[in-house]
Amino acid sequence: MLLSVQSLTKTFPGTRALDGVDFELAAGEVHALLGENGAGKSTLIKCLTGAYRRDAGEIRLEGARISPRSTSEAQELGIGTVYQEVNLLPNLTVAQNLAFGREPRRFGLVDGRAMRAMARETLMGYGLDIDVGRDLGCYSVAIQQIIAIARAVALSGKVLILDEPTASLDAREVEMLFDVVRGLRDRGLGIVFVSHFLDQVFALSDRVTVLRNGQKVVTEATRDLDRVRLIEHMLGRVLEDEVVAQAAGHGAGAPIRPELLRAEGLGRRGMIEPFDLRVGVGEVIGLAGLLGSGRTESAELLFGVRAAQTGTARDADGEIDLSSPRTAIAAGFGFAPEDRKTDGIVGDLSVRENIALALQARRGWTRPMSRAEQVRLAKDYIARLDIRTSDAEKPVGQLSGGNQQKVILARWLAMNPRFLILDEPTRGIDVGAHAEILHLIRELTSGGMSILIVSSELDELIAVSDRVIVVRDRRHVAELTGAEISTETIVRAIAEEDAA
Repeated sequence: MLLSVQSLTKTFPGTRALDGVDFELAAGEVHALLGENGAGKSTLIKCLTGAYRRDAGEIRLEGARISPRSTSEAQELGIGTVYQEVNLLPNLTVAQNLAFGREPRRFGLVDGRAMRAMARETLMGYGLDIDVGRDLGCYSVAIQQIIAIARAVALSGKVLILDEPTASLDAREVEMLFDVVRGLRDRGLGIVFVSHFLDQVFALSDRVTVLRNGQKVVTEATRDLDRVRLIEHMLGRVLEDEVVAQAAGHGAGAPIRPELLRAEGLGRRGMIEPFDLRVGVGEVIGLAGLLGSGRTESAELLFGVRAAQTGTARDADGEIDLSSPRTAIAAGFGFAPEDRKTDGIVGDLSVRENIALALQARRGWTRPMSRAEQVRLAKDYIARLDIRTSDAEKPVGQLSGGNQQKVILARWLAMNPRFLILDEPTRGIDVGAHAEILHLIRELTSGGMSILIVSSELDELIAVSDRVIVVRDRRHVAELTGAEISTETIVRAIAEEDAA
């Protein structure tokens, strides 16, 4: 076995990120590493590449025990990594990037001619015939990925870890990259392939290992693995033959509602393929799919976090400008992002200041809210949402995760939006706060607010959604209504293989 990991354990304060994980990689194999957010994939990679020191367990490369203390030491041992974001220097030439740190020299100076000749010879082995004297940034992301792979293989040459390498590529570029990876496999390299795109996993990999909550769930040959069973392993649930969301009160179909929003052909290259979406007044629409499927990207297009390159959005009064969050807010939209600590709260500001942010942005900074207005607003929503804080002046970063989430909701509710987008609104919060937020969603829609909820928790989507849109591999692939909304139908839609 080329690479062997046994009982690997890594603990951070309050979290066991890896719990006795075993993993094996053979020479001449593409081994897919799968798992949802927090499964332990990134921690395992960082332990293999020397970015983290493991707490227990062992790593063996070609039978010898290794303990890389840095990424450069891991490279010297033979383990290289290429990430989604190309970690090369776009302002240097292709040849300079390939030779960086090991440039050929003549009379003590860098031999540019020899360096370019070496670069051309290297890239010809990858099917690339390009001008190596041009800056790397002049080329597409796909070309940059192949150049990054060529450099990693030249530096390491035994194990290649590809961490989401196709996330920004189109179908043609993906196939070009896969041709390169297959060629490296045929040369005897062991390749770890991390991806959320199941079609790509089945097209490229020889074996699959699934991690969940820091533990290995299964390792199996790809050809023997059923798609539905794979998703069951990732999500940690076994499907029943008949699972219908009766508890959520779903009937034969969704009621007819006045239309709040109609999006047609919204899309952005490398993020999400064009999709249509109709939103009714007072309707809850769920977005289901695996991590990386395009759920969050769909939500970001609807709020202008990323501007759509295609399509339009309209309401009863005409076209809506969704080119930026500012224009989306002006249209009456709100957005509570997935990563509340990075994109949601402003940790050093008080609860009062955080709640007032969106309303102040909508009014414009030429009409500042008085402190008294902010205090009244904060007091109202602290009471309405039962935000557990000693007072409104406490820094929001000192609150629990559930209370931080309530502050973000209060911020948008204070603006009284007509359409509220919630991306993983209950992630990382306790059971009590979870139930309160789901109850709040029902209460808001009964008052006429429309809500789009993105969630990895299928039970959560089933409980609150009038319709569920299933997203797979950057495409909206199914729409479920009424009695169709069940764990069974959602997971099968996620797992369904595209027709050739």
